[in-house]
Amino acid sequence: MNNLSHKPKLSFWSIFNMSFGFLGIQFGFALQGGFMSRIFQTLGASQDDIPALWIAAPLTGLLVQPIIGYMSDRTWSPRWGRRKPFFLIGAVLSTIVLFFLPNSPVLWVAAGCLWVLDASINITMEPFRALVADKLPDSQRSYGFVMQTLIIGVGTWVASNLPWLVNQLGVSNEALPGIVPMSVKIAFGIGGVVFLASVLYTIFTTTEYPPEDLEEFKKENEASKGFANGVKEIFASIGQMPKTMKLLGVIQFFSWFSFFAMWSLATPALTTHVFNAPAPVETAFNMADEGSKALFMTASKSYNDAADLVGSYMGMYGLSSMAFALLLTFYAAKRSINRKYIHMFSLIAGGLGFISMYFINQPQQLIYSFILIGISWGSILSMPYAMLSSAINPKKMGIYMGIFNMFIVIPQIIAATGGLNYLYQLIFGEAVINAMLLAGASLIIGGLANFLITDKNVITHQAEDREVLN
Repeated sequence: MNNLSHKPKLSFWSIFNMSFGFLGIQFGFALQGGFMSRIFQTLGASQDDIPALWIAAPLTGLLVQPIIGYMSDRTWSPRWGRRKPFFLIGAVLSTIVLFFLPNSPVLWVAAGCLWVLDASINITMEPFRALVADKLPDSQRSYGFVMQTLIIGVGTWVASNLPWLVNQLGVSNEALPGIVPMSVKIAFGIGGVVFLASVLYTIFTTTEYPPEDLEEFKKENEASKGFANGVKEIFASIGQMPKTMKLLGVIQFFSWFSFFAMWSLATPALTTHVFNAPAPVETAFNMADEGSKALFMTASKSYNDAADLVGSYMGMYGLSSMAFALLLTFYAAKRSINRKYIHMFSLIAGGLGFISMYFINQPQQLIYSFILIGISWGSILSMPYAMLSSAINPKKMGIYMGIFNMFIVIPQIIAATGGLNYLYQLIFGEAVINAMLLAGASLIIGGLANFLITDKNVITHQAEDREVLN
């Protein structure tokens, strides 16, 4: 039994400061999620190849997050703390890759950059989750995770609109075959600057608590030192994960399968189905003929304009999640909330948002679809982690947060290795917009899976501090 009541409640600004780094993290994720498929298509990938090209993102998460969680649990520096060294390393690497990625000369380089970018973002992100549980008493954890979600929502909305905004400021979104438009390159550069600056803000404004018994902490680390011991402990922790964590994993599986479908296929699906402006295939045009080349450039401009708007509309889910998180922040600060039912109804709302895309015939109607998806996103980024943090041993918070993210990356790996294309074509038909129908169905199933969660201490956020059984 671990008594968390000794942790003092933190002020709004303390929680804001420790969460602010997520602004940059989400700039990275939103640019990756909103525009990576566009970059792949620009460099010659077909829409059927895109999910496989995304395999790097979840695969790096599967490998990196448990390792980083394990390492951060065993790190302590009086100057730098426990989690902050990983914030800094990941932010520097992510910033470098964000500048380089849109300048990739060929498809395989872009795919490799995605691999490095996702690994770097994961190095930063996983310890941020653990930091909330490290610093906050249980009565403030829902509040803390919702605050992260609020900042993530701001980052998603702004970053998703960056290429459109840069284009509106006069930077061209047109380019020759195989060249990423300058507007996208500048947007990624801005994202890199914001990423590093926001993480540095958290590093310099947030202190971390030392281990309760520093001498015992050092002895345990010395006894478990070495790569083999690390691997052994990770696998032992997987085998010993609490029942609630496994059940939350089922919900996470369906939730993240759905969002991977959006990130990888929403651009080709919506540019084709809603905007009637699919990406032109260079081999279908005779580029040596000026007339044919002009037709290609016209089709390319139509596609890039549509892709800008898809990214902009997609940013609406960030704005919606921000508004949802803001409501939860004010409510959870003073009252108890039922995490289970909030998460259930939020996921079902997002599922309906995905399904509605199939029936849209006016692009501006996508706003309403993404508003519903944003409600799901706001809950996905807060409620599962709040429930999990009430069910696990605080001394192993980092490693369990890392292991929990396996339930995020495994469905994405399944989707990327053919599961997404196979299932949506088998169930709904070959048109790529049907991937959004599959995403909606998956999210609704994830919502209903919340009925599996029965532990009352996990379900209900309490207004007062309480003891947590481990």
